[in-house]
Amino acid sequence: MSTSALHPVGNAAGVALAAGIIALASAANAQEWSAQVTPYVWATGVSGDITPFTGAPTIAFDSSFSQILEDLDAAFFISGYVRRDRFVLLGDLSYSASSRSGLVPPGVPASGELNQTSLTLAAGYRVVENPSVSVDVLGGARFWRIEGSANVPLAGLSVSPSESFTDPILAARANFSLAPQWSAILYGDYGGFGVGSEETSQIVATVNYQVNERFYLSAGYRTLSVDYRDGGTRIDATMSGPLFGATWRF
Repeated sequence: MSTSALHPVGNAAGVALAAGIIALASAANAQEWSAQVTPYVWATGVSGDITPFTGAPTIAFDSSFSQILEDLDAAFFISGYVRRDRFVLLGDLSYSASSRSGLVPPGVPASGELNQTSLTLAAGYRVVENPSVSVDVLGGARFWRIEGSANVPLAGLSVSPSESFTDPILAARANFSLAPQWSAILYGDYGGFGVGSEETSQIVATVNYQVNERFYLSAGYRTLSVDYRDGGTRIDATMSGPLFGATWRF
């Protein structure tokens, strides 16, 4: 089973999030809402430890993006942001599916798959707003679903462990005006508190260029961590790497 791609989402959830953002955006003119949607590429590497189930060995890994890309079957990343006056909503959806076939000692054919989803939703209030900076404080939740499978036909082994859990989070988002057409966004959240995982955190920093009134290009860096423990299962992973996105405002 490949452990080289631990970066989390589901196609149905992605459609639902995008549809929700579009639905809110369609009402923007009538209700004074503003909305934006950002599909992005996240060139993430992964490090950490996984114990998939009770009695299984703990697997340590440290994989670069190029190594992950070799096993990647599909990936989808999108975020959205909606505001009315000082009330704000945000969401982020990350999905990946990876697989690998090979040999396990003593040379027995084996295959494995790993599908991962993380969905972050938060609502909050703009506490600072002036021409140079705006700051939002938010509270919400991050949903995780991790599904795996490992098959060793000659040994009669076929297991499909899966874990789903939800973490409460607290977050802050700041938008800085740097120059005409240039801005920077810094976002951070922290949560878990033993409710879902022991701990989860995320930091995103981007520099953004305004192409026109409704279209922006962004480049930055994102790191997302989770430490989950339940019985004999443990997932302690950090996903981090550069990101590149395009934003449409409505």
